[in-house]
Amino acid sequence: MSAVEVVARFDLHGKVYPQVFVWQGQTYPIDSVGRRWQEETEEHILVMDRTGKVFELIFSRLEGLWRLKTIPGSSDPA
Repeated sequence: MSAVEVVARFDLHGKVYPQVFVWQGQTYPIDSVGRRWQEETEEHILVMDRTGKVFELIFSRLEGLWRLKTIPGSSDPA
């Protein structure tokens, strides 16, 4: 997993909505947010960029850090 910079907004209930992420110097605007789930202290969020590529972003609330995980079968460089 790679650490990434993410611009996100939080609603009044604390739900996070990633808007853009930066990975290896490239900016990926997020077009849509899909399925999300919790694993221990991390929130996993599937997102799609404007080109249709799917990424899994993982947010650790305890650390305040975002990570990018490889999607099996994806052509993405993550």
